[in-house]
Amino acid sequence: MLNADMTQLTVTKTTPALWRVAFDNPPINLIGPDMLVELRALLDDAETDPLVAVIVFESADEEFFLAHWDIASDPELTNALPAGPTGFHPWLDILIRLSKLPAVTISAIRGRARGAGSEFALATDIRFASREKAVLGQFELGTGAVPGGGPSSRLPRLVGRGRALEILLSAGDYDGDMAERYGYVNRSIPDHDFEQFVSAFAERVSAFDVRAIQEVKAFVNAVSLPDDAEFPAQMDAFWNSVSRPETQDRAGQMFQLGLQQRGETELELGEQLEKIVVPPAVGRERS
Repeated sequence: MLNADMTQLTVTKTTPALWRVAFDNPPINLIGPDMLVELRALLDDAETDPLVAVIVFESADEEFFLAHWDIASDPELTNALPAGPTGFHPWLDILIRLSKLPAVTISAIRGRARGAGSEFALATDIRFASREKAVLGQFELGTGAVPGGGPSSRLPRLVGRGRALEILLSAGDYDGDMAERYGYVNRSIPDHDFEQFVSAFAERVSAFDVRAIQEVKAFVNAVSLPDDAEFPAQMDAFWNSVSRPETQDRAGQMFQLGLQQRGETELELGEQLEKIVVPPAVGRERS
């Protein structure tokens, strides 16, 4: 059984055609090596199941969809994972495979989806956001890091060049309505209607012919997905940027403020980044 060894994902096969996957990794749904192992197992199953038509990703925590990457995790644990089918870094491997699944993937975003959490949502086919509870953002630049999971390739195709740069460079938070206005998500839905809307949409699509669904998605993929070759350089830039002393200092300041703990810093991360103290000359030299 797929769920037997899973502790951070709960997979419910509502019907053979419709799966629901809930992230459940307290305290704030951080993404780390253990979740990558479980996501890889899920993808292995979905890629080989001829009946699944729709997969809905949601969260057991209404304040956090996927908070971001677990910055405190040992990168060697991720690097030690067996190579995936794409041959890329394990996180890139998951995102690329996710975007190319034959099944339609839906992110049902309640709570925060920042950094790698945003990258995951961007790799799914459709994003629905709770108007009152969803918050998306790519906060990496606020700590001096370069986003590594491909938002620099995926966002421009969704929101356009200017808005992609705004999202990436501001490192700010975008609520459900603003995310919808920009094209970051498909639709912002009042929270009291959110669950019913997502379920009705997923059930409707999953009732259609699975072969036709797969063919339509394949045609859309062919004209809209970034080339896989775009992603490795972004991941390399991420690792290079997080190794800089200035970036480590900024991240250290954020940990002192409560990063990766349930509280104000994670709930209002876009605003909290303004508390980082940066010496006037740091980060302004030309490389």
